[in-house]
Amino acid sequence: MTQLIQLISGPRNISTAMMYSFGNRKDMAIVDEPFYAYYLSNFDVDHPAAAATLAAQSSSPEEVIKNVLQANREEDYLFVKNMAHHMDGYDYSYSHNCRNVFLVRDPKRLIASFAKVITNPVANDVGLRREAEIYNEISKQGKFDPVVIDSGQLLLNPEKVLREACNKLDIPFDNRMLSWEAGPRKEDGPWADFWYHNVHKSTGFLKTQKKEDVVLDDRLVPVYEEVLPYYNQLFEKAIKA
Repeated sequence: MTQLIQLISGPRNISTAMMYSFGNRKDMAIVDEPFYAYYLSNFDVDHPAAAATLAAQSSSPEEVIKNVLQANREEDYLFVKNMAHHMDGYDYSYSHNCRNVFLVRDPKRLIASFAKVITNPVANDVGLRREAEIYNEISKQGKFDPVVIDSGQLLLNPEKVLREACNKLDIPFDNRMLSWEAGPRKEDGPWADFWYHNVHKSTGFLKTQKKEDVVLDDRLVPVYEEVLPYYNQLFEKAIKA
């Protein structure tokens, strides 16, 4: 039986690179944000490629769960990339029985990056509050302890963080997770042309040194201040480089 590994992330957070990393394993199938159409149908948001996404995916979360998450697969593992804010308003209790990885990023950098595509984001757009809520729920009701990865820590030492993550997920580490071929993947969602430019140029996780601080526009500061406590809570649990 295929084991489900669910990534729960916010946007602009190397989540697609994580999907490519896990998807580069021979024993892993991947699915890209299967609840995006549901989110677009039920929340007042204006996102690029919305029409294409609604045409490509079911807007019924029950149908998504049945067709994507419960389908029989040849691979040992299924990696499902989800945005935390997509997981709201429906029964996602399947999450209590799977392995969950929470991916977070310094909210100042996250918000600055997100605002380049969505000009005036609000706190719900960046997912950190919802991540913290789901993390607290999974910690209490889940079968397995959730794993937290901070993208900044991951980029400082990809192999160390991924090895420890695999250990916590009780799966063998695979060196294929450290690199992949440049370009898109067939599993990419129809929104890829708007969001995936950088990851399509990449061939792996690049180790980074500490970058200069980001200065947010005044309109974005309240969003940052609202989500920072949720990030701090999750970062405390994150695997360190």
